[in-house]
Amino acid sequence: MLAEVSAFVEREVWPAETVLDAGGGAAARELRRLRGLAKDAGLWALPLPRESGGGGLGLAEYFALAEREGSSDHGPAVLGSACLLDVRMFERFGRPAVRALVTPLVAGEISGCYAMTEPGVAGSDPAAARTTAVRTGGGWVLTGRKWFTSGAGNASYVTVLASGSLFVVRDFRVVREIPVLGAGGQFEIALDDVFVPDDHLIGHGGDGLAIAGTRLALGRTLRCLRWVGMAERAFDLMCVRANERQVRGSALADRQLVQQHVFESLLAIRSARALTVRAAELVAADADARTEIGLAKVAAARTLHQVADAAIQVFGAEGLGPGTPLPALARIGRAARILDGADEMHVSDTARRVLRTRAG
Repeated sequence: MLAEVSAFVEREVWPAETVLDAGGGAAARELRRLRGLAKDAGLWALPLPRESGGGGLGLAEYFALAEREGSSDHGPAVLGSACLLDVRMFERFGRPAVRALVTPLVAGEISGCYAMTEPGVAGSDPAAARTTAVRTGGGWVLTGRKWFTSGAGNASYVTVLASGSLFVVRDFRVVREIPVLGAGGQFEIALDDVFVPDDHLIGHGGDGLAIAGTRLALGRTLRCLRWVGMAERAFDLMCVRANERQVRGSALADRQLVQQHVFESLLAIRSARALTVRAAELVAADADARTEIGLAKVAAARTLHQVADAAIQVFGAEGLGPGTPLPALARIGRAARILDGADEMHVSDTARRVLRTRAG
């Protein structure tokens, strides 16, 4: 299965990235076409429940594929695994009205988004969120704003953290798209006194942060695997360039400074992969993986940033233009060090946890 996923992503997804990045109608049509190819190839929704139309792979099996699938930022959407976090959360904590979303999610008929971060509130402190949920007859009224909400522009619903609880909200307003280093896909949304019925509450009132923590553990592990896959892709491009590019009668590969880039990049990739694989093993076993996830998140984000930057340096000016995926990989790598928990937060939290275990 790994060989099939790798070949599909390289053959079908990589060449389509420019169209998919541009958004709009052409991107939507291309996404539908690629999803059709993925379904025909038997690669659709591999980690999602078989009874809902997915491939039924367990987490450990899927983790072995996620790095190659994620070597393109569009890989999970094309192959139907992007909704894995929502599906698992809805099946475990959702009421029937929310679980009814699983089948159309797995089929790719709808998409959702997830909103925790708010303007003016540190993203590392979700407990400080200002969005409110006020009890009313038969449900709740939600008021507030969220931002850096991925995919909200085309989403059928948003899962919102408000007053310590999680709600599935269908009626939200997109305020604006927020370009991240020039690229779209992130949005600010508003909840204007939106009524949410009781059966759209996730879990029980007040346990939203605990559920969100479970979701984050899996989500961060998946992103680490994907970032390592992207770093490997940038590394491969750098090596090809170093071997093929001739400067003053010799290949760039003969230059010590280029060899330094290659060595440091390979060291970073293999280190980040080892940390990420260990975190993934613990997550798949439903064990406490907080320390390992903290290490893996920082290592994988730094590695993608470092390797993409080194590859651009080896390519020279060509690495800054649209002829390679390196600008996009560099952008993702830089954003990775802030989004989904800044490096500094993971460093501090992990260090404190380790020190507590060694106290006294």
